[in-house]
Amino acid sequence: MSAFQRETVLSVRHWTDSLFSFTATRDPGFRFQNGQFAMIGLEVDGRPLLRAYSMASANHEQALEFFSIKVADGPLTSRLQKIREGDIILVGRKATGTLITGNLIPGKRLLLLSTGTGLAPFASLIKDPDVYESYETIVLAHGCRQVSELAYGEQVVEALRSHELFGPMIAHKLIYYPTVTREPFRNRGRLTDLIESGQLFSDIGLPPLDLATDRIMLCGSPSMLEELRAMFTARGFLEGNHSEPGHFVIEKAFVER
Repeated sequence: MSAFQRETVLSVRHWTDSLFSFTATRDPGFRFQNGQFAMIGLEVDGRPLLRAYSMASANHEQALEFFSIKVADGPLTSRLQKIREGDIILVGRKATGTLITGNLIPGKRLLLLSTGTGLAPFASLIKDPDVYESYETIVLAHGCRQVSELAYGEQVVEALRSHELFGPMIAHKLIYYPTVTREPFRNRGRLTDLIESGQLFSDIGLPPLDLATDRIMLCGSPSMLEELRAMFTARGFLEGNHSEPGHFVIEKAFVER
């Protein structure tokens, strides 16, 4: 398995019945850009069982962190959700992915739009000092069904705000916007509807969507990605990739199994 590194699980935290995160050792030779993903998994019956997972840790951190759903009959996640400290996971040696700042045309406001565990790559990006140098405002929006599913994102943002070095840097730049669809909460509704109606921007007290200044990253459910892609394209936003930067980028390597 030379294409994979064997890493040791350092910690596991179960946030809800359907969500958990874990950290693992990081090979010194493993390099990635914030926002990228790698193939990770377990050895099952002598063979690697792998899925694409975004790194939730930043590239300057010593340990790797991942945020995952639990699927009872999922080939990988049914096993992965049972890992404990000291277990071995496989991590692909090559990181890739669309959600990197180099795939965007320079702008002033960066919108990071996520649902569910699609938050993971943005947990990495909001720990990147270069992002704060490149943009005047970073809006991290996270949509979930229930309030309890926001816990991981809330913890990541709170830790960053109280960080000795990052706290002052992000104080006036990072705006966190959590929203839920199935329970009472200060922000209610699907991200697609909140953006289409302009409610999201009204809630955070900022101007509406602007092609000239806004750059967007998307990661989440397939339906959310398709709806927002259609919305942004209709408004003249161009999708970027490794070959040609654009106004928005989408990550489709989303773990649901």
